[in-house]
Amino acid sequence: MSTSTTPGTDSSEQRRIAAASDPADSVRLLISGEDRPGIVAAVSTLLQEAGANISSLDQYSTDPEGGRFYQRTVFHLDGFSAARPELERKLDERLATGLGLTWSLRPVAQLKRVAIFASKSDHCLLDLLWRHRRGELPMTVSMVISNHADLAEEVRPFNIPYFYVPVDKSDRQAAERRHLELLRGNVDLVVLARYMQIITGDFLREVEVPVINIHHSFLPAFIGAGPYAKAKQRGVKLIGATAHYVTEDLDEGPIIEQDVVRVKHSDTAADLQRRGADVERQVLARAVEWHCEDRVARDGNTTVIFL
Repeated sequence: MSTSTTPGTDSSEQRRIAAASDPADSVRLLISGEDRPGIVAAVSTLLQEAGANISSLDQYSTDPEGGRFYQRTVFHLDGFSAARPELERKLDERLATGLGLTWSLRPVAQLKRVAIFASKSDHCLLDLLWRHRRGELPMTVSMVISNHADLAEEVRPFNIPYFYVPVDKSDRQAAERRHLELLRGNVDLVVLARYMQIITGDFLREVEVPVINIHHSFLPAFIGAGPYAKAKQRGVKLIGATAHYVTEDLDEGPIIEQDVVRVKHSDTAADLQRRGADVERQVLARAVEWHCEDRVARDGNTTVIFL
């Protein structure tokens, strides 16, 4: 759903800036708005005047005639911190006021702060922590929050704060108030790594950061308890996973990534669950990486992914 000049998404941006003389001078510029002639030229000219060197530029239009335009630009600008106020003034003047566009700047080295929610299943949680420890996910894990104490010992070796917040189904708001106390001002993203609790609309409105969930199927399918047993009963030939942004409508948010794996008629429900866990780990890791690298643009209830 995009045109792209950037091959692969294996955190190569992070490795490139780590080798740079001053990683803080590598910056991402994200732009969106109504498509019209001259946007790319305006951005390129503005950055050239500022002395910036563009290293990557990806763009997409939903429709050249009155559609929505999205652009992700990565550039290097010596002394960005000092130059930032003047650059932001020109972006406001030429892009926001002049072309009616929305824009944001973020230094590549400024990692997003992430909170991971989990319940009793450990595969997605531990996979994210392992990838993060290996430098494969460009983020800072601020905390792990769970409605069970089961995974505390598993998380301890990663030196990540673990908060046990039990959920009373008769008073979910009490747990959500505690969640918000922990999260507010401390995170830029919440990841539900097989967190088996309903997220309310009130929480989504108050947390004020995106929330990503991993779903155990190639949506929409097998919603509810025992998904792999239901899949076995239906004789499925493919199972998959879907990572999506969370909205008030259960499992209906904008999809970020999906994948499937072929299964056989002889596979048991346990086999399907094991294969499904593998897919869930990979899909969630890719979705989190892409979000943290500002590769995902939301377009209504769909997404534009710059790969």
